[in-house]
Amino acid sequence: MEVGIVGKPNVGKSTFFKALTLVDAEIANFPFTTIKPNVGMAYVRVKCPCGDFHVSCSPQNSLCTEGSRFVPVKAIDVAGLVPGAHEGKGLGNQFMDDLRMADALIHVVDIAGRTDEKGEATQDHNPESDIKFLEEEIDLWFYGILKKNWAKISGKVKYSSKDLLKELTEQLSGLEIREYHVKEAVDDAGLADKTDWSDDELKSFAVKLRETAKPIVLAGNKIDLDNKGNYERLKDKYLLTPVCAEAELALRQAHASKIIHYLPGDGDFKILNEEIGDRQKNALYFIKANILQKYGSTGVQKCINTAVFDVLKMIVVYPVENENKLTDSKGNVLPDARLLPEGSTAIDLAYKVHTDIGDRFIGAIDCRTKKKIGREHVLKDGDVIKIITSR
Repeated sequence: MEVGIVGKPNVGKSTFFKALTLVDAEIANFPFTTIKPNVGMAYVRVKCPCGDFHVSCSPQNSLCTEGSRFVPVKAIDVAGLVPGAHEGKGLGNQFMDDLRMADALIHVVDIAGRTDEKGEATQDHNPESDIKFLEEEIDLWFYGILKKNWAKISGKVKYSSKDLLKELTEQLSGLEIREYHVKEAVDDAGLADKTDWSDDELKSFAVKLRETAKPIVLAGNKIDLDNKGNYERLKDKYLLTPVCAEAELALRQAHASKIIHYLPGDGDFKILNEEIGDRQKNALYFIKANILQKYGSTGVQKCINTAVFDVLKMIVVYPVENENKLTDSKGNVLPDARLLPEGSTAIDLAYKVHTDIGDRFIGAIDCRTKKKIGREHVLKDGDVIKIITSR
């Protein structure tokens, strides 16, 4: 799974990415700072089952801190987007190419309205236009691909009895679009029973396809500078989180330097080193008073959690080999946290662990209830599961 971090130049996108991953992304105040995509590992935060079972865990593919499990998710910081990207303007071709693999997008928006449509400094820019602009660029990108190939697709469906969904999926497969994405978009556009689509219907399908295949979470960055009330005006209209990426980056770096104790997503921190200078101490107090206490967090962790759990509808499941000790073969307690789509079954988990495990699956045990479950048993978020295999 991959989450793309997108937005105009100079809205704090690379700062957001660095705060999310602590990858040393280049950060500067000029267009196209991100020329080649930065790739890093972000982490969604969930409650670790170690507390429920009263055990000390030893994670192997994730992290556990104070009862919170941090599960890795690939994140990519793509080139800054400008108008006309779908036509290749700016770094548009690279932007679209980088975007292909993303399952969801976090759109970093300058909620303070201090950057114009090209990412240049201004005042009183309406951030809602940026929200619509990104959607329209992706819509036009999808539409351009469909328009170019529609005659061939519709011809195959009409004259060769080909399946419309399969033909569309094949055409769009390079964008990491699946048949279920296509079906949902076709149904939502009201085109399930039609093969002759008008130009307007192609555009409508492109919009629905973007909504289902590249869903967008909005990060209203620079919330500390929003003195125009843009966030309050837009928060009920969009899936919008108030964000201060600079504050999150400062907190994570201060934690790494053992100046403070802070967990990503927390609404507070504890100063560990009282010997720090007044300037740094004042900056921390500013973050606490104007970001954490006002909005509950810096918003960065909330964005990645929203993208993975609320938008992509994933759950976290913990496979173990010993249902009594909750260990793997090496004695590691609750070693792995696996992200799976909602509705996944025990057999899905088995194949997620390893193809051979799936092939030899004969049953599983729910470690919370100690009951045996079958291959079609639907898993829940936080389940701890032992998979039983044939020898």
